[in-house]
Amino acid sequence: MEFGSGDPQALMREFLHLVGGCAVIDGGLATELEANGADLNDPLWSAKCLISSPHLIRKVHLAYLEAGAHVIITSSYQGFKSRGFSPEESEDLLRRSVEIAREARDIFYNDCLRGYGGHSDIKKRTVLVAASIGSYGAYLADGSEYSGHYGKDVTIENLKDFHRRRLEVLAEGGADLIAFETIPNKLEAQAYAELLEEANIRIPAWFSFNSKDGVNVVSGDSLTECVSIADSCKRVVAVGINCTPPRFIHGLILSIKKVTKKPILIYPNSGERYDADKKEWVVSTGVTNEDFVSYVQVWHEAGACLIGGCCRTTPKTIRGISLALQKEHAIPGESVP
Repeated sequence: MEFGSGDPQALMREFLHLVGGCAVIDGGLATELEANGADLNDPLWSAKCLISSPHLIRKVHLAYLEAGAHVIITSSYQGFKSRGFSPEESEDLLRRSVEIAREARDIFYNDCLRGYGGHSDIKKRTVLVAASIGSYGAYLADGSEYSGHYGKDVTIENLKDFHRRRLEVLAEGGADLIAFETIPNKLEAQAYAELLEEANIRIPAWFSFNSKDGVNVVSGDSLTECVSIADSCKRVVAVGINCTPPRFIHGLILSIKKVTKKPILIYPNSGERYDADKKEWVVSTGVTNEDFVSYVQVWHEAGACLIGGCCRTTPKTIRGISLALQKEHAIPGESVP
């Protein structure tokens, strides 16, 4: 579907209708790249593979599509300024992140047309490519994306200048929408909203915040105030939460519903805690894959209509989410694979 033209809100509603009312977002990119042998001990994180092993990124995108994802998110979260690439090199890598996701989608579509893997009804598997934009804190690579504390000297204008060109390149690169992810504070949300208007971005966007207390975003700013910014922006077609422990998601959905009628998206992490000093996940703090998937019906009933996973989730998680949603909408007596 041409997601860059027409009324963006109507197009999102049409997309959700095509996929049966609730879309499945993919899962953790870095987690699965590491499972495939990638070494991501680098300021670029998963974007490192755009340079060293792009075939692994394509493989992971395809694994999530095979698991049931309707939305795949590009490997552009981190950006490239932290490694000293020239502007031209950085822009080429951003475009390449979108190209790789589109290539994976084309491979999947071709497999569907040939009936491989049991995929025979391509209409039900409409797939969107979401171009990821991480926060300013992700560029700093100091864990501040999990705190939102950028210091008093960082202003809206600073943030707009920082994000402007990356947004323009990704918006022109063939993605279906822009995914502003792990937004930690109100200041950055306002910067994104203003940029979407000022740069006349022609494709829609979603805003996804993160929380560590189940009430506010990680900076301590009011979640409802942040969501209100997204709600007032015409180019934003969905708003929600990512990289947040599953135990907080239900309450956060209910809070978001009080402020917006736009579709709500959620893609929590596994519940494990990230140690910013050691730059590693504390494994013992997470939930099992089965427990994660068991929440899906509750989240959907609460109002979420785009559901996936973030850090430390896998294609197995996404397959579980997809099957849970299929069972929820199955006609009595109809079998679900």
